[in-house]
Amino acid sequence: MAGKKSSSAAGRGTTDDGVITIKKYANRRLYDTQRSSYITLEDLAAMVREGHEFRVLDAKSEEDITRSVLAQIIMEEEQRGQTMLPVNFLRQLITLYGDSMQALVPGYLEASMDSFRTNQQKMRTAIEGALVGNPLAEIAKRNMAMLEAATSAFRPQPPRSDTASKDAEIAALRAELAELKAALRDKG
Repeated sequence: MAGKKSSSAAGRGTTDDGVITIKKYANRRLYDTQRSSYITLEDLAAMVREGHEFRVLDAKSEEDITRSVLAQIIMEEEQRGQTMLPVNFLRQLITLYGDSMQALVPGYLEASMDSFRTNQQKMRTAIEGALVGNPLAEIAKRNMAMLEAATSAFRPQPPRSDTASKDAEIAALRAELAELKAALRDKG
């Protein structure tokens, strides 16, 4: 995330690598140097969700305090009832501080989250693909085709120019009518 400011980037509050610089003042206010305005932790959370890279620096010491500000955002989300971190996980995490394995934990957690994100995207793609090739969707298409065929029998047909076929059709209808009349006479 580190990078020197170029002369044009310095005016915009971003570094050469596109990272936005946020300054945190002693009064706990956050200043977005790119937008030249004060922002809130909620604004920073929105920036994270939108994929913007930023670095939070202590305004006085220029120390990078991004990690603690991100942790503060997580704690505020947890307090609002948006809990994602189980108590048992937090306890296990605390026990790893000072442990000989502590150095391995950040890389492991980052790899786990990357894997989770990849699997999440694969799941979304699979669900979208399942809906496209869904057997129920195919059945619905076939049902619509059958309904269309059934209703077309009740629609007026376009006139035919072939008089011979018309005559044959009329003759067939007359024959059916004669059969129906005969059947009715026999029953009556």
